[in-house]
Amino acid sequence: MINLSSLVHYKIIKEHIAIVTLNRPESANALSTQLIETINHTLEKIAQNPDIYCTIITGVHDRSFCAGADLKERLKMTDEQVVDTVSKIGDMVTRVEQLAMPVIAALNGVAFGGGLELALACDFRIASDHIKLGLTETSLAIIPGAGGTQRLPRLIGPGQAKRLIYTAQPIGAEEALQIGLVEKIVKSTDLLNEAINLAKKIIGNGPIALRQAKIAVNTGMQTNLAMGLAIEHESYQQTIRTKDRLEGLRAFQEKRKPNYKGQ
Repeated sequence: MINLSSLVHYKIIKEHIAIVTLNRPESANALSTQLIETINHTLEKIAQNPDIYCTIITGVHDRSFCAGADLKERLKMTDEQVVDTVSKIGDMVTRVEQLAMPVIAALNGVAFGGGLELALACDFRIASDHIKLGLTETSLAIIPGAGGTQRLPRLIGPGQAKRLIYTAQPIGAEEALQIGLVEKIVKSTDLLNEAINLAKKIIGNGPIALRQAKIAVNTGMQTNLAMGLAIEHESYQQTIRTKDRLEGLRAFQEKRKPNYKGQ
C-alpha cells in the first residue's frame, strides 16, 4: 500500500500561504490515479480553509514539476479507463483554477502534458531557468485533454499555442518567458523564495478583494467587453460592505499597515 499523504506535501506558512509540493520524484511527479486523488484531497482542504489567502504549487527537488500522465499506469488501462482518468485530471486542474485565492505555480523542473496543463490553471507561473515545458501529447497520437487546447491559446495566443501543440516540442524557460507562458525566471535555488515573496505581497491585500478580482478577470475574459465590465462592477460591489474596506481606509488615514481579516 502507498501512503497517499506521502505523495503530496502540504503545509501552511506565514499564516495565510499554503505550499503544495508534488512528491513522486521517482516518476517525475507523473499524474497517477493515486496522485490525482491526493491532490484533490489537498485542494479540498485548501478550499475549506478561509485563512489561506494564496497557494503555491511546486514539485520536490529540481528535476520535475510534473511530467504529465503516468504512462506506465496508462499502458494497463482499457480505453474507457483512459478516458475516465483524463477526465479526472481535467477535473483536478479545473479545481486548481477555481480556488478562490491566487495560485502560483513554482515550476522547479519539467512540465509536460498534464503537468503544463496544471500550471496553466494557476494564476502565475515562476520558472527555474533550467526547465523545459511543452504539450507533448500529439507525439503520442493524442491531444491535450485536461484543458491545454483551451487555456494555452488564451494565455499566449492561438498561433503560438498551435505551434507548441502541433510540434509537441518542449521549449526552455527563456522562450517561455518571451511568449508569455511564464511570468518570471529565476535560479533554481531562488525559486521557492521568489514564489513565497510574491505570495507575501499578495496576502498583504484584502482577501475578499483578491477573490473578487480573480472572479472578475477569469470570468470576464470569457465574455465580450460589455459583459466583462458588468462582471467587474458586480465584483466591485461585493467589496463595498466589508469590514476590510473600512480597515483599508482607516489604515491609509493613520499611515499604517492594514490588518485585513477577510470580513
